[in-house]
Amino acid sequence: MSSPRVVLVTGASSGIGRACAEHLAAAGHRVYGTSRRGGGGQAGVKLLAMDVDDDASVASGIARLIAEEGRLDVVINNAGFAVAGAIEDTSLDEARAQLETNFFGVLRVCRAALPQMRAQKAGLIVNVSSLGGIFGMPFSGLYSASKFAVEGLSEALRLETRRFGVDVVLVEPGDMRTGLPAARRDVKAAAGSPYEPAFRNVMKLSKRDEDQAPEPKAVAVLIGRIVATRRPKLRYSVGMFSQRIVVWLKRLLPARLFEWILLKAFELSP
Repeated sequence: MSSPRVVLVTGASSGIGRACAEHLAAAGHRVYGTSRRGGGGQAGVKLLAMDVDDDASVASGIARLIAEEGRLDVVINNAGFAVAGAIEDTSLDEARAQLETNFFGVLRVCRAALPQMRAQKAGLIVNVSSLGGIFGMPFSGLYSASKFAVEGLSEALRLETRRFGVDVVLVEPGDMRTGLPAARRDVKAAAGSPYEPAFRNVMKLSKRDEDQAPEPKAVAVLIGRIVATRRPKLRYSVGMFSQRIVVWLKRLLPARLFEWILLKAFELSP
């Protein structure tokens, strides 16, 4: 095991975040998890109240952690949610809310944590993306857009921070058996939309995969290995092989063939 680290996990009250926080705490790390309400917590995990949508909340939460520990070694940006619906049906307010949490929330936490990591000349930022950040998922276009943005941010940030001893890593899970699908927010204009039949069918197919998906512990174990790795890679995928293969298919196949495969998989062929 690597030496104990001070770790911050956002969105740690459930799902992937909770699994990561518990797994890293069990490995001997000093783990702080965040949720909007704070309080409670799991064995070995201290929960902080932090809303990643709010500048002051993020700044005060990280300042409190550093005041208590004197350092911050690892940040796992996991907080997020999913909006579902056709892009045409998605209002600008719904789109902004999706990007506010999934992208700007990551940016806020990175900006608040980096001064301490630069001063230490060491640190690790793990941004939880998605296989939906590799290809645009139909009827989850704004979710994919938020994760594409996290991918680009992370690629650039990794280059900028290398000289300060700070590593940036992307973890791209496929479907996991978490509360994310149940909490998915359908756009208000979905009902009665010309897209509704296809949208409902794609959501049905998605639920089938989600019901067969691995537990979020799989992501936690991977992130535990990344934390213990001296020189981690930029990207790691995790989940069902039938979903993870999309990473290689997009790289290797002609664009038209890759698109045809997606149309077939989501039953969207004309």
